[in-house]
Amino acid sequence: MTGKAAKTVKPPRKAGAQPVAKPGSGARVLLKAAQSLGETEGAGAWPRGRREKAGEARKAAILKGALAVFARLGLEGASVEAIARAAGVSKANLLYYYPSKDALYVAVLEQGLSRWLAPLARFTEADDPADAITALIGAKLAMSRDHPEISRLFALEMLRGAPLLKPVLAGPLKAVFDAKVAVVRAWIAAGRLAPVDPPHLIFAIWALTQHYADFAVQVRVLSGKSLSDNDFMGETQAAVTALVLDGIRPR
Repeated sequence: MTGKAAKTVKPPRKAGAQPVAKPGSGARVLLKAAQSLGETEGAGAWPRGRREKAGEARKAAILKGALAVFARLGLEGASVEAIARAAGVSKANLLYYYPSKDALYVAVLEQGLSRWLAPLARFTEADDPADAITALIGAKLAMSRDHPEISRLFALEMLRGAPLLKPVLAGPLKAVFDAKVAVVRAWIAAGRLAPVDPPHLIFAIWALTQHYADFAVQVRVLSGKSLSDNDFMGETQAAVTALVLDGIRPR
């Protein structure tokens, strides 16, 4: 070499670049996401740079746009182009973060499921059963009101046999479910609840609360109201809570 010593220059890293997970691989971290949802970063966390923040914001916009499109059209009816338009990004930019429509679909379902699981994941054996179950019902109804598209998309996936979500169902969802069944059994053994069947209690709470998301049109036609009406929201929460608690109180 002649002149000044040549420097080795590394090519610039793409803004917000992050490894892209294969479909279904997020199942391993879904339980942790559900349990920690809403928690703030630890005091000792390193501050995020502008590139990382921009990348996270872009991914959040993609997931939000994808949820809206998938909930309306389903997996088969949705297109990458339509999702990119809804997210306000280019198709190339979307595929940079999610290499296929299936990968994006699974990411949307996992994010939504972590939110729906969070209220269930929080209650523990040390909690008062009536208080914990009342809080669970209230949180689930609030999500049916504020984020009905998540529940609807999950229901659509179940109806098609959950071909892309089975690893999540068999892994993180079952882990949360089994842990909370054990909590309910401990409450029953301690005489704090009537001897009900724990799995069916959880199934019943899911069905009673998510009905108002999945069948919102039917609820509105038959009652003339929706959960967006504060009075009806209060009536619904009181009625569903009474139905459940009256069935599980020690007798």
